Amino acid sequence: MTYEIAALYKFARLPQFQELRAPLQALCERHGIKGSLLIAHEGINGTIAGKASALRAALAEIETVTGIGEIEVKFSFSPDMPFLRMKVKPKAEIVTIGDASVDPLEKVGIYVEPEDWNDLISDPEVLVIDTRNSFEVAVGSFKGAIDPETTSFGEFPAYVRSQLDPAKHKKIAMFCTGGIRCEKASSFMLNEGFEEVYHLKGGILKYLERVEPEDSLWEGGCFVFDSRVAVGHGLAISDFETCHGCRRPLRAEEIGAPGHEEGVSCPSCVGSLSETQKASARERHRQMKLALARGTTHLGPQR
Repeated sequence: MTYEIAALYKFARLPQFQELRAPLQALCERHGIKGSLLIAHEGINGTIAGKASALRAALAEIETVTGIGEIEVKFSFSPDMPFLRMKVKPKAEIVTIGDASVDPLEKVGIYVEPEDWNDLISDPEVLVIDTRNSFEVAVGSFKGAIDPETTSFGEFPAYVRSQLDPAKHKKIAMFCTGGIRCEKASSFMLNEGFEEVYHLKGGILKYLERVEPEDSLWEGGCFVFDSRVAVGHGLAISDFETCHGCRRPLRAEEIGAPGHEEGVSCPSCVGSLSETQKASARERHRQMKLALARGTTHLGPQR
């Protein structure tokens, strides 16, 4: 069986977002959908998966229940269900930048279609910035892009204020996984006085879907926050796995290297884990293998 995956978001006024948690949870469970949805006063964001017909029906209901109309969705596929459960979470922001003055509904940068992105970032006057976190950048990025070396998106404003100058950096081009972080990043930078701010419409996922490998300036894989770990051109699953100990994506050469233990640790984190943590991880991994042999799924503790 093939599962369809929908990465979605929309900025919209949702003052009643707290009241939407229960009906959104119920409709997703009714359609057999798993994944996560974040809802806030500023809109909705998330990634969900299910059988194609059920997923499309759920998306239509989500648009109706929230009352925000058509939602930006990017579709991909997986041979396995990439999520363990369905979670709907009310949050202060659907993507956290930590600055209440940032509002993509008031101002936002210039959208650039994937087919036009190569020309823009090939311009020597354009500063190209990857707005994702450093562990995502390590999996893959656009050739020549700057890594702000952030561990969370909330650190992006400090990076901009300390490293960039509106008087010097006249043209900025930004990108992220699906486009949502750049909506806020571009809005923030416009507030900071940067005048010419561009961002990749639909994000890396839409670029990998629509731009052929032979024409691409993308290098490596694109990290995704589910069991696929990373995807490449055509949104095909890339050869990565996730370390259970630190959640880092692991390249093929790191799998089986000294310090790597399936379900427990990797070369980067093995030295920082206690024996108690390792023992707990080994038991969890054992339970998961037993569940797989029985044809069931070990969910672990509910959080």
